[in-house]
Amino acid sequence: MGESILFCWLGMTDLRAAAGEPAAGLGPVAQSLAARSYREVVLLNNWEKAKAQKYIAWVKDKATSPITLRQVKLSSPTNFGEIYEAAAAIISEKRQEHGPDADLVFHLSPGTPAMAAVWIILAKTRFPAELIESSKEHGVLTASVPFDISADFIPDLLSKADKTLEHLAAGLPAAAPEFDDIIHRSEEMQRIILMARRVAPHAIPVLIEGESGTGKELLAHAIHNASPRKEKPFVAINCGAIPAELVESELFGHEKGAFTGAASKRIGYFEAAHQGTIFLDEIGDLPREMQVKLLRVLQEGEIQSIGGTRPRKVDVRVVAATNKNSIDAVANGTFREDLFYRLAVAVIRLPALRGRKGDISLLIDSFWEQINKESGHDAASKHKKISAPAKNLLLQHPWPGNIRELQNTLTRAAVWSTGKILTEKDVQEAFLPVSVDDKTNEQVLNRPLAQGINLPEIIEMVAVHYLERGLAEAHGNKTKAARMLGMPSYQTLTNWLKKYGLE
Repeated sequence: MGESILFCWLGMTDLRAAAGEPAAGLGPVAQSLAARSYREVVLLNNWEKAKAQKYIAWVKDKATSPITLRQVKLSSPTNFGEIYEAAAAIISEKRQEHGPDADLVFHLSPGTPAMAAVWIILAKTRFPAELIESSKEHGVLTASVPFDISADFIPDLLSKADKTLEHLAAGLPAAAPEFDDIIHRSEEMQRIILMARRVAPHAIPVLIEGESGTGKELLAHAIHNASPRKEKPFVAINCGAIPAELVESELFGHEKGAFTGAASKRIGYFEAAHQGTIFLDEIGDLPREMQVKLLRVLQEGEIQSIGGTRPRKVDVRVVAATNKNSIDAVANGTFREDLFYRLAVAVIRLPALRGRKGDISLLIDSFWEQINKESGHDAASKHKKISAPAKNLLLQHPWPGNIRELQNTLTRAAVWSTGKILTEKDVQEAFLPVSVDDKTNEQVLNRPLAQGINLPEIIEMVAVHYLERGLAEAHGNKTKAARMLGMPSYQTLTNWLKKYGLE
């Protein structure tokens, strides 16, 4: 019995062969089964199930390999998106069943040209596999594909238009150059960009939620550039980086002599952003007393500097961001409810990179091109390419640090690698080890109970921490990660990932 797993679609010629038509010969599937043996043959079928079962009864007399029939419902045998989704899901399932080291074989001959194209794309990106083809004249041969396909989600770009997106985009110009720096092609990010374009012309506050490294400031800047305020200042402040005792002075300014060390008058960030946009990053880190003063600014449209005798009017559009769940922060009392509802006129939730289907490959290509361009003036640097195994490893990584982590990892890999081609080993060495805080036990187990704790939040924090570490160290292999985390199966791990939004 062979060690490979064969995946193929059931084609018209195969059905004709089973019906006894001489011109069809054995048909592509039976011909390949007569030439080789396989650990398992996975037959994808879009015909009526009765036809497929009749075919299997016929072909079993001509092959020794076990055959598994997988019924797939397609709206059309040429719908790239549906073909891609079905094939990728079935391959993933079988890899989990047989292990990630199982050899894969994709048969190009049976089925439609769209089905063959998807096999090539999958073999060149997500699932390295041998490609075979068969004919009556030449038998079964390994197919030679003399080019590498770098896009990991081409079929989705060719799928039918999303009616929801068409509805959202109604009335908007086709081009949005202000958002060109946000590299994307996923449906998730298309929706985000359309929401941002909708809200940009209005002066209402915007609250952007998203994990660290997802590009919240980049989106805020794009909203500003697409607004009528684009010629005015864009002032970005990281609220979590300002010492608590200096926050008021930094935001609203102070008069000369207002406090010890105030040797001269200072204009605050809000006044500096007059008629423009102020971006308050990590707004949830503001002390609660400052949240009250910020709320007054939003309500009254005026500020008062420290030591000042009268308030001054300011015209500022506020875009705020946080890496926390705002509703949870309101519930546990760290974020004022009235300030939240004042800011949350338009809420945009940026997805984590692991949830942006198809974007990782595009970002890798863009960042790598930028790295090569920037190193072009360095005599010691070489213009490098990324090997297919290295790219597959990058695509499978969970990226807990999101886009920022991806960009930094590629930069490290480019600096440390010595060859002209970035290898899988180069990428593995560029991944950062997951740090473990020495005080983790104290922070988790010994919190004071007098003021109350949020036990579900603590459990989620621990679960997400170890789930992300397990996936990272297993390079996206769920079976291996489940074993490392003491779970009985990859399906149990999948359920945990879905529970905590990591799937």
